[in-house]
Amino acid sequence: MKQSKLTIAIFAALFLGILTGWLFPDFAVRLHVLAEIFLRMIKMIIAPLLFATLVVGIAGHGDVKSLGRLGVKTIVYFEVVTTIALFIGLGFANLFKPGEGMENIASAHTGLNTIVQSAATVHHNSFGELVLGLFPTSIFQAMSEGNLLQIVVFCIFFALAICAVGEKAKPVVDVLNSLASIMFKFTEYVMFFAPIGIFGAIAYTVGSNGINILFNYGKIILSLYVALAAFVLFVLFVACKIVNISAGALFKALQEPALLAFSTASSEAALPKAMKIMEDFGVPKSIVGFVMPTGYTFNLDGSTLYLAMAVIFSTQLVGHALTFEQQLVIMFALMLTSKGIAGVPRVALIVLAGTLTSFGIPILGVAILLGIDQILDMGRTTVNLIGNCVATVVIARWENQFDYYKMSDFIKNNKKLKLATVSNIDEYKEGNSNGADQNGV
Repeated sequence: MKQSKLTIAIFAALFLGILTGWLFPDFAVRLHVLAEIFLRMIKMIIAPLLFATLVVGIAGHGDVKSLGRLGVKTIVYFEVVTTIALFIGLGFANLFKPGEGMENIASAHTGLNTIVQSAATVHHNSFGELVLGLFPTSIFQAMSEGNLLQIVVFCIFFALAICAVGEKAKPVVDVLNSLASIMFKFTEYVMFFAPIGIFGAIAYTVGSNGINILFNYGKIILSLYVALAAFVLFVLFVACKIVNISAGALFKALQEPALLAFSTASSEAALPKAMKIMEDFGVPKSIVGFVMPTGYTFNLDGSTLYLAMAVIFSTQLVGHALTFEQQLVIMFALMLTSKGIAGVPRVALIVLAGTLTSFGIPILGVAILLGIDQILDMGRTTVNLIGNCVATVVIARWENQFDYYKMSDFIKNNKKLKLATVSNIDEYKEGNSNGADQNGV
């Protein structure tokens, strides 16, 4: 309920900001301070939020001996799919070029530029320089500078050391769990300011550049949603096909939690319902209970795709053309930094700001995207949810533990799933009877 009210407030702020910028441009340009405050608040939670969530995530699931075969398979699948998502985002960003033609808009944002580290040039990092830059000389310096890559590397080593120490490190894990909970609540408080920040950002943008800026926003939204649709069609559908699962039936079954995720822009809001549906669909409870919570740290497909597009958009916005090698370097960085995204609204903005800072790219792109982030977040959050549900099916089939008979009963008892006929299910049973028999189904 609280999330629904915030969503309504954000859309109301978006509408009022557009009207204010259009009707009162002189007044609107003074509102940049509201967006500036919100961006500063985002920057101040980057380091502690990433540190707490990433260390707890790895320390909780990073012991290969305790995870066994299931954990290794899960992490491998997550890495493959999120890497594909990154490259799809990269490809569509270069195809649609949503940031090109907006250089005049970037130069007009003098107010917002006060929080942007001067962006005369992009750091043209080679792969060797990136590898060297991964290792911090001081974690405190990395945190103060907002260098996400160095924070991630420190978190990985710190978490692995916790796993190696074992029971003696439990007090530290408990403290970090508490810190993670605190930072989630802290982030929630910061996001309560989102309507005000969005109002200031969109009012300033429209007031400075005119109502025609909405065309550029439309181009950004279209680019992301087309890329997300391509990912669902060419990756998630194909993944279901490979493991011989009815993708249409699965997506139909997920309509309710997907709609909840879309309307609230929060994966966590839809998680309990989605987990229950996946158990009813034929995935063992043990696999659902491990894969889906882990996925909300390591497998946010929609958010990683968005980050790839947003980084390229931010470089196009300030008129810097990246070489293919430089884009690959950034994609490699996002493979690491995207693993620290939490499944709560607008946290992708935090990771985007940190990644841009790490490469010396202005975070002006964050200010521009802030005005429409709710619309972008709705799409990427929905894909996050569907991607994690597909992951449970793939892992269950990989482990030969998927229950086709349970899926058959679920579809037969659900009148909404007419597209999956009984004859299709019978074919699935016949084609997988050996695997099912091995598991006592």
